[in-house]
Amino acid sequence: MKTEPNEKKEVDVSIVFPAYNEREDLENAVRRTTQALKEITDSYEVIIAEDGSTDGTDRIAARLASESPFIRHIHRVNRLGRGLALKNAFAESNGRILVYMDVDLATSIGQLRALVEAVRNGYDFATGSRMLPASKVTRSLSRQITSKSYNFMARAILGSKVADHQCGFKAAKREALLEILDDVKATHWFWDTETLVRAQRRGYRVKEIPIEWTETGRTKVRLMEDSVSMGSQILKLWWELRKKPGSGRAGLSY
Repeated sequence: MKTEPNEKKEVDVSIVFPAYNEREDLENAVRRTTQALKEITDSYEVIIAEDGSTDGTDRIAARLASESPFIRHIHRVNRLGRGLALKNAFAESNGRILVYMDVDLATSIGQLRALVEAVRNGYDFATGSRMLPASKVTRSLSRQITSKSYNFMARAILGSKVADHQCGFKAAKREALLEILDDVKATHWFWDTETLVRAQRRGYRVKEIPIEWTETGRTKVRLMEDSVSMGSQILKLWWELRKKPGSGRAGLSY
């Protein structure tokens, strides 16, 4: 079930917020992002991909959408998972440049312009990276170790050139992302990694940008359980892709 979308009209930038039980953060994220968008483009939409929330997030999202023609609310009664929520929202979006951000705004909204400009300037995909020397990151030691280990595995096993696969701050050209969406099987946290790996194998150009990122303490990532799950999905994707060699010609630039 979902609300009726606004009339189909192409816009410059679509931003998608995957939202599951984000009552505390959603309104602040939407309002701050909308204000930042106004300084980047006069043609945009914000889509709240609300995924079966049980804490009232759906009511907040519906109210925000009713207050602005630039905000849309896609509601699912049953939770699909973050990856499927993003996939469905992008398929219904109207933007030439497609962006998604985590609702907690762990990545500083000040980097939104750089993310969008990377795609405007010719890159097919752009992603925030917490692993670049110029990035300023505040996070616990345990999560630093887990993240570095995970990204090392993704590069070593899947042949990715990306330093940080899981940052919830990404943008893409519409045609590039929609071309690979149907191939992406992940329905939850691994969606980010699989999308970037498949993009590189198609020969798309990916740019990582340095960011300011602060751990909020409200992440829904379960450190041990999700790490094990995503590690197994790396192996599963490797097994699938080894039978379908890709071009491996994607360019990375910093």
